[in-house]
Amino acid sequence: MIDIVTGRGIYHLSAAAPLEFTHDSIVLMLAMQRADGIERVVTKCRIAKELVNEHLVAEAIIERLKGWLSGNFENTREVALKAIRSERRFHEIMFDLANRGPF
Repeated sequence: MIDIVTGRGIYHLSAAAPLEFTHDSIVLMLAMQRADGIERVVTKCRIAKELVNEHLVAEAIIERLKGWLSGNFENTREVALKAIRSERRFHEIMFDLANRGPF
């Protein structure tokens, strides 16, 4: 399990589902759970295959996301919660050549 420290406390980052491979991307369902168990948020990360090695495992992708997520945690959390609560869908973050993020 990979942890990040946020203004809200420590959050554990993990894969909420096995990686999904499409013809042009890798999809990671990223769970962010507060260490005390009081909150769990899931967001979908779609990463263009041009940016990553297809043989990466979820842990390696999460490790790469860790630093980026630390700086974008509040916004990511808020948007993910809104999508789940009001739109009944997972928020999706797309990393591609135009928005490389940590890749």
